[in-house]
Amino acid sequence: MEFYVRIVRAEGQVLLSACDSSLLGKVFRDDGAVLNVSESYYGQERVDEERLRSLLQEATIINLVGEDAISVAANLGLCRPDDAKRVEGVPHLNIYYL
Repeated sequence: MEFYVRIVRAEGQVLLSACDSSLLGKVFRDDGAVLNVSESYYGQERVDEERLRSLLQEATIINLVGEDAISVAANLGLCRPDDAKRVEGVPHLNIYYL
């Protein structure tokens, strides 16, 4: 599995945004909700599952899009797949450690 990630470090926080590589550049719409998996936001770096696991463990704010990305986080005990909201069937999940 491959993913695209964006990492922002500021004021002691680490924001990780990650998506399944197959979703990059796509827009999903459902009942007025829009999920834009833009290259400018998510496409900073392409990583494998091992690297995503490492990034998830150091992040304090996490934004995930896609079945695979959420599955990796769930396998680390960070969330449950059922916690995700769906837009046009695509899961999206935010996790905050404040």
